[in-house]
Amino acid sequence: MTTSSLAQTTQAQAPSTITTGVVVILTVKAGVTRDQVMAVMPDEIRQTVQLYLNGKLREWYSRSDGRGVVFLLDAKDTSEAHAIMEGLPLSKLDIMDHDYIAVGPLLPLRLLVARP
Repeated sequence: MTTSSLAQTTQAQAPSTITTGVVVILTVKAGVTRDQVMAVMPDEIRQTVQLYLNGKLREWYSRSDGRGVVFLLDAKDTSEAHAIMEGLPLSKLDIMDHDYIAVGPLLPLRLLVARP
């Protein structure tokens, strides 16, 4: 089997992933003080609640290390999630790092419904 035919076989076997949301992990940047973050929090909270009320924010959590939050956004891809996050005050001030992870249905569950 050639390298290209192996790649085609592997690609054909890999199921497509459906993105149903995007996890966004926010971390306070190094050197940013708690006072800097807290000065923005009233506006950040209002706009975050508005995202929830508009159906764009499904869940949100505080990080146990106290360095940020984790959001689960209702977004079709990481580009859409990035656009949502850019509108928030903490993002506009560039004092948080953002990690974006697209998520979807658990792929191994397809094995349960696959026909032999």
